Amino acid sequence: MNKSVISLIICCLLGWSGNTYVSALALEENHNTDVSAKPNVEVVRQNPTGDQGLSEEYHGHISNRPETKQKKVKPPAPSQRYIQIQLLGINDLHGQLNVTRKVGGKPAGRADYLAAYLKQRAAENKNTLLVQAGDMVGASPPVSALLQDEPTIEFLNRMGFDIGTVGNHEFDEGVNELLRLIHGGAHPKTGNFAGSKFPWVVANVVNRETGKTILPPHQVIRVNGMPIGFIGVVTRETPTIVVPSGVAGLEFTDEVEAINRSVAELKKQGVRAIVVLAHNPGTSGPNGENPTGELVDIANRVDDEVDVIFGGHNHAYMNATVDNKLVVQSYSYGTAFSDVDLEIDPKTKDIVTKRAEIVTTFQEGIQPDPEIRQMIEGYEAKIEPIVNEVVGSTTTALSSKQNENGESVLGDFIADSQRIALKTDFAFMNPGGIRADIDSGDITWGEVYTVQPFNNDMIRMTMTGQQIHNLLNQQWGAKTTMLQISGLSYTWDSNKPSGQKVVDVTMADGSAINPNKSYTVAANIFLAGGGDGFTEFTKAQNKQVGPVDLDVFVAYIKAQSKPFTYELQNRIRKLQ
Repeated sequence: MNKSVISLIICCLLGWSGNTYVSALALEENHNTDVSAKPNVEVVRQNPTGDQGLSEEYHGHISNRPETKQKKVKPPAPSQRYIQIQLLGINDLHGQLNVTRKVGGKPAGRADYLAAYLKQRAAENKNTLLVQAGDMVGASPPVSALLQDEPTIEFLNRMGFDIGTVGNHEFDEGVNELLRLIHGGAHPKTGNFAGSKFPWVVANVVNRETGKTILPPHQVIRVNGMPIGFIGVVTRETPTIVVPSGVAGLEFTDEVEAINRSVAELKKQGVRAIVVLAHNPGTSGPNGENPTGELVDIANRVDDEVDVIFGGHNHAYMNATVDNKLVVQSYSYGTAFSDVDLEIDPKTKDIVTKRAEIVTTFQEGIQPDPEIRQMIEGYEAKIEPIVNEVVGSTTTALSSKQNENGESVLGDFIADSQRIALKTDFAFMNPGGIRADIDSGDITWGEVYTVQPFNNDMIRMTMTGQQIHNLLNQQWGAKTTMLQISGLSYTWDSNKPSGQKVVDVTMADGSAINPNKSYTVAANIFLAGGGDGFTEFTKAQNKQVGPVDLDVFVAYIKAQSKPFTYELQNRIRKLQ
C-alpha cells in the first residue's frame, strides 16, 4: 500500500478535508519530495492491548508510590446522623485512553481499567459524583489527539462524569476549540461532535472583550437533597506555558480571589458544602506530611467555607489537610484516582467529616470495562493505517532524559531536525515539548507523534549573539528549564548567580559567537512567543512561519539511513 492510498484511507475514515492532517502524503508534500520515488509504506500490527507509556518521572509519571505499600486503614463506620457522599476524582488524564504504564514494576492505567475501578467504587455508594480537575485533553496519544480529543470527551461522557474544570492543556488549540469540545460543534477534520454531557466551570479565566468568565465560575449539584457547590480554577501561569494563540484575548486572574468571589455567591444561596477543582500543583507525603505547592497557599488563603480542594498539574500525590481543608491530587494519565468520602449534616447542609484515599489503578486483579475497551478498539482501528507506518529505524534508544549538563540525546536530535529544515544557524527546543522517548528498532509515525504531539508551527527568525547569550541565561529562572540546542555549544557555571551562569558560547566550528552579529534561529511558535519564560525570543526580528514541528521531525527521521545511529552531541557542558 503506497502513501497516497494511506492518505486517502485516513481522509475517508475520519472525514477530513483536502488538507490532510499530518498524513504521510502531507508530510511528503510539505517538503517538496517526489512521492512516486518513495518505497512502499511498511506497516506493523498494533499491539491489541494498546501502547506502553513511558514510566519515568521525566515524562510526568511517578512510578514509585510509597502509599501503595501501606496497609489499608479501615475507615470509621458511617454515622446514621449524616448523609454519606462520595467524590471520585481524576486529574491530568491527557487522553491516555490506551496507554499502560508501570507503577512499582506492575502495569497500571488505561481508560478501560480506570473505568472498572470507578464503576466498582461508585457501586459502593449511590451518592457518588465523578469530578475532574483539568488536563483531560492535550499532549494526548494519537488514539485521542488525531480525532481532536473527542474520544476522551466521549470516555468522560460514557463514565457519567458530573463536573470538571479546565487545565492549561485544554487551551492548546485555543478557546474556540475548547468550547467546541464542551458545548459541541463541527470541526473540519472530524465533523459534528455533540460535546460534553456534563458542566465545566472555571472562575479565573476571563474574556477580555466581555469581562466575563469563559465558562460558569461555579455550579451547584444536589446529591440526596444536599447542595454541593463546585468552583473551578486553573493556574494563572497558563499564558506562559501555552502557545500565545491558545490564550489570545483571555485573562487568567488570581485563583484565590476568584474562588472567594464564588464562595460568597454560594453562601448567599445557602450552600455550605463547597469543593474546589483547581488545576494547580501540590504534593504531600503518603500520610499527608509536608504538604507543599500552590495548593497549600490556596488552601490557607481561601474562605474557610471551602471543604475540599482537588488539585492537578504537577502529576503528583497529595492527600493532606491544610487549614482544615482536605487537599488531594492523584498523579496522572489515569494511573490513579482520588476517592473522597464526605459526611454532610442534613440539618446544617455542611460537611462534617472528610477523608480521602488515592487509589492506583493496577491492572492486576481487575477486569477492564468491556464497554470502554470496545470504544478504545474502535478508535484504534480508525487511526491504525497512519500510526503504524514505519518511518525509520535506529540502532540505539533516543532518550529525552537530560544528563547533569542539561542535555539529552533526543533533544539534540530534534533540535538538529529543526535547524536543518529551516536552514538556520541555530535551533532551540523546549524540553517540555518532548513527551516521550524513542526505543531502538523500528520507529512508527505514532511513536513520533507521541514524542511531539502539539503540532506547533516552526518559526524562523534572527537574533543577535548577545540576545542568544541572554536567552541561554534565562534557563535558570524561577525554575531551571534547559533548552535543547543545535548549531552551537556553551559552558555554564552553577556557582555563578542567575543571569550570569553562561560562560562562553561557540559556533559548531568552535569559533566564538559575535554578540553584535545577527544569526538565524529556529524554534517552535511556543518558544518564539516567549513560552516557559524565554522572553528574549520576543525581541527576535524577521519572524517567518515555517512547517509544523511534527512534519519536520518525521521528514528528518525518514532522511536518515535505515537503521541510523545517533549519540549525545555534548553541546552543553557544566563547569565543575
